[in-house]
Amino acid sequence: METLKVINTPQLPTININNNTTRPIKQQLGFTRFSLKNRGGFHSIKVVSGRGGGGGYQEGVVGPTAVEGKSKDKAFLLEKDTDGNVVGFQLLPKQGENEATGPDREITTDVIKKTVDAGGKEVKGKAETKVTFNIVFVTSEAAPYSKTGGLGDVCGSLPIALAGRGHRVMVVSPRYQNGTAADKKYAGALDADCRIKLCCFEGEHEVAFFHEFRDGVDWVFVDHPAYHRPGNPYGDSFGAFGDNQFRFTLLCHAACEAPLVLPLGGYTYGEKSLFLVNDWHAGLVPVLLAAKYRPHGVYKDARSILVIHNLAHQGVEPAVTYNNLGLPPNWYGALEWVFPTWARAHALDRGEAVNILKGAVVTADRILTVSKGYSWEITTLEGGYGLQDLLGSRKSVLNGIVNGIDVVEWDPSSDKHIPFHYSSEDLTGKAKCKAALQKELGLPIRPDCPLIGFIGRLDYQKGIDLIQLATPELMQNDVQFVMLGSGDKGYEQWMRSAEATYKDKFRGWVGFNVPVSHRITAGCDILLMPSRFEPCGLNQLYAMRYGTIPVVHATGGLRDTIQDFDPYAQEGKGDGTGYVWVYLSISYPKRNFFTNLEMIDNLTAMQHIGRWTFSPLLKEKMLTALKTAILTYREHQPSWEGLIKRGMEKDFTWEKAAIQYEQVFQWASIDSPYVR
Repeated sequence: METLKVINTPQLPTININNNTTRPIKQQLGFTRFSLKNRGGFHSIKVVSGRGGGGGYQEGVVGPTAVEGKSKDKAFLLEKDTDGNVVGFQLLPKQGENEATGPDREITTDVIKKTVDAGGKEVKGKAETKVTFNIVFVTSEAAPYSKTGGLGDVCGSLPIALAGRGHRVMVVSPRYQNGTAADKKYAGALDADCRIKLCCFEGEHEVAFFHEFRDGVDWVFVDHPAYHRPGNPYGDSFGAFGDNQFRFTLLCHAACEAPLVLPLGGYTYGEKSLFLVNDWHAGLVPVLLAAKYRPHGVYKDARSILVIHNLAHQGVEPAVTYNNLGLPPNWYGALEWVFPTWARAHALDRGEAVNILKGAVVTADRILTVSKGYSWEITTLEGGYGLQDLLGSRKSVLNGIVNGIDVVEWDPSSDKHIPFHYSSEDLTGKAKCKAALQKELGLPIRPDCPLIGFIGRLDYQKGIDLIQLATPELMQNDVQFVMLGSGDKGYEQWMRSAEATYKDKFRGWVGFNVPVSHRITAGCDILLMPSRFEPCGLNQLYAMRYGTIPVVHATGGLRDTIQDFDPYAQEGKGDGTGYVWVYLSISYPKRNFFTNLEMIDNLTAMQHIGRWTFSPLLKEKMLTALKTAILTYREHQPSWEGLIKRGMEKDFTWEKAAIQYEQVFQWASIDSPYVR
């Protein structure tokens, strides 16, 4: 019996074997090398793999009998001639689930349990390739400790999913103390008895570390008086804090030191760490690795991945503040930023500034966004906020991964915030949730009346001005509309006045309330999201999980996560999970998408197309999409139920996102550091 043993590497070309040949085969694949050897009358291929940062090599031998093998995450092929001699070898790795074994970032070799007997018959078994990484998240917020939006959700959930897959994971975030009940969220984090002094802002600043081990993750909190004040992580009722550059520079310096000085679980994370830096608040980390540590031989095997959640915020400050960042003078160019003439304050303003996010873009090993659509949008003039050319130059390492959601917290079959539970197999509870929501809001209880919802910030990005313009015309239809959110004071006042004007149709809930957001998500029939840009978006994911149909603008993560409704697909059964308004200029006289149904003359057809089309938001287009959804709800209940069930069956778990992150980790580990 022969045992076949191969290593999980990137896809390799077929290697032809000639008799009596022994020669090395060179391939630019990071730390992997190959050689051909002649062993006692047959040929074998030796695959030798080194660990990411040097160290011992592991090797496997394939031969002499050829078979085709497959496993969960790889496949390989040995080619034979008519006499049974091996004439070729090819590895065909597949993307799949990798399990992890230890703290070092390495690719290990496992025996593929595929054996053949003397007659060439294959004995099948199971193969497992184990990959581990020391992962350090650096973030300004992480739920449940601190949260203002999607960033907190990502950095509170993704680390747990990765830890569950065997990686060693640390999250580094400030220890906010604002004198409210929210301070109790840090009660489980104990003083790690580690004080360090950080050199920046023209002096030494001492910080302490607090640590909590929860759900397999090391939650590390940087403590300093700058994080102890009323308000949210970034500001208070008077606006953004004036010392945010100082506060998050401290965070970045502390995050670089944490893997070296904190003996969590008995040993440090060490230099072979992979840093996931989130938005500009953590953007100095890859710059520090390149400018401060690697020149002294520290972190030479570390990698950094920049995760962009919202490119609109870049951490731009006057150029004179560069000296405060603790970077060598010759690295100013990495952060240098010059505003265009039209954006300068006055004629003598030279527009010189430092841009922390730009520094991360030009020094990180790889770049991620929170959706594939957004990864493209940020390379365009409209979505790049001045960084489009730099990001376009790094397209080869720029990817997008859609966020997941907490499927335990957001589960209509067990949600503690909703009055009735339901599932895709039994939707009776959803109708009861709708009636309960109508009663709670003081609206007429009408099962036949479509209930539209909106949940989000009241600002320009979310398209609130479009909703405001469209409301008078929308209210002429037999619908009900509820909005939950806070933000711009003008929009808040408009919501109050709209409720007074449309007493039986409109409700505006100023503020944010988690239980109410769950009840609106469960009770509404339609969720409206007219965002101008949306890097990922979570509300549409929650809506689909709760059987609420999203009507959205085709941008960023909204376009990625929602498949537009096609009533003709599946032999007339329909396909899709929502309505995305992307328009083609085609007119259909007196007919819409539905057979034998009269509608508006010369209706502009809303067609799902396989590419993203930039189109300015218009009130008329949003109303047409809403009217199409309303008509489907009223006249085509089988199609509507199909939309509900397909949405509820979608997989938006963090486990799915974690697998995609692992692939990016492997790519980063194969490549040399971008800045050495």
